[in-house]
Amino acid sequence: MLSLLQQPWAWYVGGALIGLIVPTLLIIGNKSFGISSSLRHICAATVPANIKFFKYDWKKEQWNLFFIAGIFLGGLIASTLLANPEPIQIAESTKTALTAYGVTDFQNLIPTDIFNVGKLGELRSLVLMIGGGFLVGFGTRYAGGCTSGHAIMGLSTLQLPSLVAVIAFMAGGFLMTWFILPFILNF
Repeated sequence: MLSLLQQPWAWYVGGALIGLIVPTLLIIGNKSFGISSSLRHICAATVPANIKFFKYDWKKEQWNLFFIAGIFLGGLIASTLLANPEPIQIAESTKTALTAYGVTDFQNLIPTDIFNVGKLGELRSLVLMIGGGFLVGFGTRYAGGCTSGHAIMGLSTLQLPSLVAVIAFMAGGFLMTWFILPFILNF
């Protein structure tokens, strides 16, 4: 049984399990799935500032904090106790494309040639980590939710704003991958 849990699962198994979260949350309490709202709940619970955005009854949403804690704990267990001993498989075409931009470390899922605290002095690492983090946070707030909330919950409940957001996420991802990232990696 343990070896089954240590092996990578097919995308359709993981997708189906994630998809089952939506009806489960709706059935057990008409709850919406989303990750970005949990950060607001954490800030509302811990930040003593008098900021209007954080002035609400966050305790009504504490189930979301337990959900996030479960995701964190599950990730911790999966990465330590259930870690796959085989190296991460990266397509040769991806390796070739990234090598052309100076990314050569393929031992980790995140290339340490770019995403490394020691490289924050380099402009491209600074732009990707700090600038990217800011844009993700701003975009999440501006779109009224994150990719998981819109794509998983919003689309399954036929929300038009979620459809628009998911189309924008995909277009932005394609734009970033094909045009902006090569420019940044050539710095």
